[in-house]
Amino acid sequence: MSIINTHDLTKIYNDNTVEVRALNGVSLKIDKGEFTAIVGPSGSGKTTLLNIIGGLDSPSTGQVKIGDIDITSLSDNQLIDFRLKNIGFVFQAYNLIPVLTAKENVEFIMLMQNRPKAEMEERAQSLLKAVGLEDQMHKRPREMSGGQQQRVAVARALASKPKFVLADEPTANLDSKTAINLLDIMATLNKDEDITFIFSTHDQKVIGRARRVVTLEDGKIVSDVLQN
Repeated sequence: MSIINTHDLTKIYNDNTVEVRALNGVSLKIDKGEFTAIVGPSGSGKTTLLNIIGGLDSPSTGQVKIGDIDITSLSDNQLIDFRLKNIGFVFQAYNLIPVLTAKENVEFIMLMQNRPKAEMEERAQSLLKAVGLEDQMHKRPREMSGGQQQRVAVARALASKPKFVLADEPTANLDSKTAINLLDIMATLNKDEDITFIFSTHDQKVIGRARRVVTLEDGKIVSDVLQN
């Protein structure tokens, strides 16, 4: 069952009258439970595609449906609410709140959803344990390594029980060993909890673990391959 369906997406940027087509007719379906990498050279449009799927940017033309909802037709306020309830994000920059502990960073999105305090605490602790950080939950970001911060970011992305997680170059700032550890954690969550992950990446370690690889060039899908 498709949870993401993009139809004929284009994204055009105008810079001093020079037209740049970041996306040029991208149609893509993502099913529940996928572990998919969107790849391509710099400037191919992969981050733009991820941002449009996540409602962080809007297409020039085309449509994005998440389930039965056409997010391209939502107002700004509706889109904020939709993202909060349905989409998890993991960014290259960890984007943790510096003054909050790991546990508080994970709880923050649930606080915005007005979840009960007991539920927030239980889920935050459970998620931090799932990413191997149960002994780090009271530390602030500055007291943690980059890999630990990114694992907090993964736990935070899952806190809202999203339909899917978008990960934009999540291993870019990590050493190889830490990146492999993080990918193993996400692959386990994908397998055991049927969490859908979509990556934008250059990293061969991510590409090697993906079960589907979608390649973009010049804003177009040039290859869509299932891997074992």
